[in-house]
Amino acid sequence: PDREEALSGIAEHIRRFWEPRMRRALLAALDDPSSAAGQRAAPIVRDAIAAHRASLEPAATSA
Repeated sequence: PDREEALSGIAEHIRRFWEPRMRRALLAALDDPSSAAGQRAAPIVRDAIAAHRASLEPAATSA
């Protein structure tokens, strides 16, 4: 697939199959420059999340 298709596919997989708490943890790890998990993420995964972040943010829950 072309790069844009790959980025969309990665983001779609995360959105559909990862629980909201897992997505929150992933986004937090990528936002934290000292996070080892964020550093280990493949560049294409970081690019996919950056390009599609709005669709990956879990909906806010009320307490």
